[in-house]
Amino acid sequence: MTVKSLTRRGALGLFAAASATLTLGAPAQAQVDFSGRTIEWIIPFGTGGGSDTWARFNAPFLSRHLPGNPTVVVVNEPGGGSTRGTNLFAQRARPDGLTILGTSGSTQFPYLLGDPRVRYEYQDWSVVMVGPTGGVAYVSPSTGVNSIEDVANLQGQRLVYASQGATSLDLVPMLAFKLLGFDVNYVFGFGGRGDGRLAFERGEVNIDYQTSSAFINNVTPLVEEGKAVPLMSWGVLDADGTPQRDPTFPDLPILEEVYEMVHGEAPSGPMYDAYKAFNTAGFAAQKMVVLPAGASEELVETYRQAWRDVFNDPEYLETFEAALGSYEQVTDAAADALFQAGTTIDPEVRAMVVDMLATEYNVRLGE
Repeated sequence: MTVKSLTRRGALGLFAAASATLTLGAPAQAQVDFSGRTIEWIIPFGTGGGSDTWARFNAPFLSRHLPGNPTVVVVNEPGGGSTRGTNLFAQRARPDGLTILGTSGSTQFPYLLGDPRVRYEYQDWSVVMVGPTGGVAYVSPSTGVNSIEDVANLQGQRLVYASQGATSLDLVPMLAFKLLGFDVNYVFGFGGRGDGRLAFERGEVNIDYQTSSAFINNVTPLVEEGKAVPLMSWGVLDADGTPQRDPTFPDLPILEEVYEMVHGEAPSGPMYDAYKAFNTAGFAAQKMVVLPAGASEELVETYRQAWRDVFNDPEYLETFEAALGSYEQVTDAAADALFQAGTTIDPEVRAMVVDMLATEYNVRLGE
């Protein structure tokens, strides 16, 4: 199988290769017809957020390309950090193709951490699409950092970060900063990364990260004004699953490079393994579309063919980047590989992270 992130050119090339491989070896597809039917796309988050926006952009295209042109309705089921709606899907969805689920890194993280609220098993499901994204960490020039070459100046400083919570996507920068040896005070309870950016702009915090689209739209002006200094991107995975620079930010190093700048050697060990696991689940494999347990091969292939057709739809190609950024959604072998990478963690690494959350941040899962 192949892992590939993230630019349109790269993902389209991978998609074409994976599609050709699967087409040659796939059995004849049984006739599936959704004429006159309604498909519920469960999103375990509220309206207006990133996952909701992602699903509502994709839903009309999926309707257009599924056989019979069914109505695809986005159904929001928020609660429990996305575990409530996901649990409902696992318990109630029938394997008839009329209910699909959209997950996010915020759904993957409780699963990887063994959160007791989780009543779902990713490995029971069939993935039909994965949508990656990226992110960039940056600091205030008040830290004495004017470029990445000054990163050593962060050692020994008291940095302050506005966080949504230790088990949110903020776990990725938390693990990164811990690996680098930064002394960071996390102020929990912020409603989202947008709130964190505003706190940065007000001078209340001096280190932050934003997803790629938010960084480009909202932080780049701060960089141009000399009010923010980019440190690193979360990178992408190449065809072998090896971290590489994010082509969206080719001039920014990734954590592995920054670590070597600070410590003089490549990162390794359980903490780095934890960073890689949650970075993959939170970014390279952030959003997934899955069918419930028991879905037939014919049904899975029907959905994958629909996504292949979506990705070649001229309207989709014209509007995708403005709506979702430059990170290409994938299906077939690429989706399979990202699905496995984003939902798998070594039990010892999991135990280490859970212990870290409890002892250092007083976070106990399920509370």
